[in-house]
Amino acid sequence: MTVVVWIADDTWQSCVDAAREHGSDFLLLHVSDHDVPGAAHGAFAGLFGRTPSRDPGSRLDHLAADHAAKLLEAAAARLGSPCATSARVGRVEHEVVAAAEGASLLVLCRDGDISHAGPRSLGPATRFVVDHATCPVLLVWPT
Repeated sequence: MTVVVWIADDTWQSCVDAAREHGSDFLLLHVSDHDVPGAAHGAFAGLFGRTPSRDPGSRLDHLAADHAAKLLEAAAARLGSPCATSARVGRVEHEVVAAAEGASLLVLCRDGDISHAGPRSLGPATRFVVDHATCPVLLVWPT
């Protein structure tokens, strides 16, 4: 069964290190939030009309895709095992839950206030994923 590893910008190293001990079939998952490029698309269209060649939202889409590809490449190198990768765009928490459906394990990291244990050590998206994932979840502390 597949171990899904959520590759988030600030905590991916801890997730990859923890996942290594829990499987051999890995899916490294990065999700880019659609809100920022969407806001840029809307603002540009409202101010300057629909001129696709000058739309900053398209540039943000490309930057997000490049960032995801580089992050997934670094995570795969750190994992040191064959793995699949997936770069998605959408509501982060929904995309992670959907990707983890049917997985044997989902590995993710605390991303809130990590100065102490408790509910505040999880950001809103991570809390949603922990509450809604339909597979076992391994929640790790960032190192």
